[in-house]
Amino acid sequence: MPLYQAIVLAIVQGLTEFLPVSSTAHLVLFPWLLGWNDPGLTFDVALHAGTLVAVAVYFRRLWFRMVGAALGHGASTDTARLERRLFWFLVIGTIPGAIVGMLLERAVEEKFRQPWLIGMSLIVVGILMWAGDRAESHEKPLERTSLADSLWIGAAQAFAIVPGVSRSGATMTAGLFRGLTREASARFSFLLATPIITGAVLVKGFELRHTGLAADMRLPFVAGIVVSGLVGYLVIAFLMRYLAHRTFKIFVIYRVALGVIVLATGWFLLHA
Repeated sequence: MPLYQAIVLAIVQGLTEFLPVSSTAHLVLFPWLLGWNDPGLTFDVALHAGTLVAVAVYFRRLWFRMVGAALGHGASTDTARLERRLFWFLVIGTIPGAIVGMLLERAVEEKFRQPWLIGMSLIVVGILMWAGDRAESHEKPLERTSLADSLWIGAAQAFAIVPGVSRSGATMTAGLFRGLTREASARFSFLLATPIITGAVLVKGFELRHTGLAADMRLPFVAGIVVSGLVGYLVIAFLMRYLAHRTFKIFVIYRVALGVIVLATGWFLLHA
């Protein structure tokens, strides 16, 4: 893989993993539109590792506090009780996505990575995001997240296995329908993504142990981790500030417009 392709795809991953626009869709569409070869498992591990570093570093203090609270530190304080509850809600919310990923990921990668499905998924979730953004009052902060919220958002994350749905898009939209503030929806989405991305890195990394890392992939591999991690961190920081005062409108427009372009391009290529 040429280094410039690795950098471009790492930037795409860092931008789209946390924005609600589907990283999988963009990583399928970019090589498809530019005529590049599939980067394969090796580079997939690098991209996931980079975005894992980004989200883990950004929320490191909250994770340390939640884990400490779950282990009993500061048990008598209100803050510790809230953080302990949030930790276990995140654990519960991770279960649906983990089960679906283990059972269906291989089948999805082989059969669902089709441009027409990606286009439809972009549009459908975009419309749902628009409805969720307008339908609720969005007054519930992260501290008031309930068990029902975590189950609802966790179930939405399970659908993100379909290319074009977007993990962050599905979970943020589900949070909106549960009345969470836009910022709380994004924060819960990112926290919920951390164990899922960790699991993906571990599984794919274990597979990579058997295939090995080719000499010509070492530099692109490192570049993929570093670039996707840096870009991902900046995107998280930007989105948390953006959603404190803005709506999801720009992402709805982008998703629907991209979906239409993908469907139109696919139809043109099919009938050309």
